[in-house]
Amino acid sequence: MKKILLISSLIFFNSYNAQSSCSEIIDLAKANGRSQTFFSPSSEAISQVTFYDVNIDYNTLHFAIVKFTSNYYKEYIYQVGSNTKMNYSMNYITSAGKSFWKFIEPYNQNLKCAPNFD
Repeated sequence: MKKILLISSLIFFNSYNAQSSCSEIIDLAKANGRSQTFFSPSSEAISQVTFYDVNIDYNTLHFAIVKFTSNYYKEYIYQVGSNTKMNYSMNYITSAGKSFWKFIEPYNQNLKCAPNFD
């Protein structure tokens, strides 16, 4: 029952662009999604990006959880497009930071769980 309530909450918040607790969305993605992680040990900006595909009522939502090198223990979640994982994976080895700015950061307003870089 709790899982159904969390999923319903995510759909509600996603549909109305209201903000749920970012940690709740992260927990939901981790508990219910298929994941793939990309590590960037030589990057000065990005430590790790994990993509999650979460199926809810025959719809797939795509998320990226990002850990920056400045604070490895803090996670930020972005709701991204369906091709973001493929684009990021093809470019992150050259520059994880540039790949983040090009493919993930443009989605920073979807959940309002991203850091403010201004």
